[in-house]
Amino acid sequence: MQRSIQELLPDNRCFGCGTLNPRGLGVKSYVEGDEVVCRFQPSPDHMAGPTHVVYGGIIASVIDCHSVCTAIADAYRAEGRAIGSEPRLWAVTATLNVTYLAPTPIGEPMVLRARVREVKGRKRVVECVVCSGGRECARAEVLAVQVPAEWSDAGAPPAR
Repeated sequence: MQRSIQELLPDNRCFGCGTLNPRGLGVKSYVEGDEVVCRFQPSPDHMAGPTHVVYGGIIASVIDCHSVCTAIADAYRAEGRAIGSEPRLWAVTATLNVTYLAPTPIGEPMVLRARVREVKGRKRVVECVVCSGGRECARAEVLAVQVPAEWSDAGAPPAR
């Protein structure tokens, strides 16, 4: 069985996708050909004011994690290395621009498809589309910036 990008990244405590964060969203992203795909099932806790749609902040969080992990996977690919291999590669969000196109139903899985559109040194521009309930619900552009691996450890709480 294929492991997600997040499962291959050591010491990931991210709220959205960290395997070491038991209270996080549990976002998992998989390389499928020339794009990275995430299937995320919102829970009733992820509702907006109307209880039948997903809160926009949750949508943005899932897009953020999925897109940054897409950029990290692309950085490893560019170096001809396995995801998670040493020395570690890490990236953070510099900008996140989300356009909400339609309500995202809470009872349907969200399917995110992302790809790196442009690489400029340490920066990667990632495009992401969110579909749910048979229609496109959001589009996003994320600028992910590669940072030193040690950056991810700064101020990290001890593993539990």
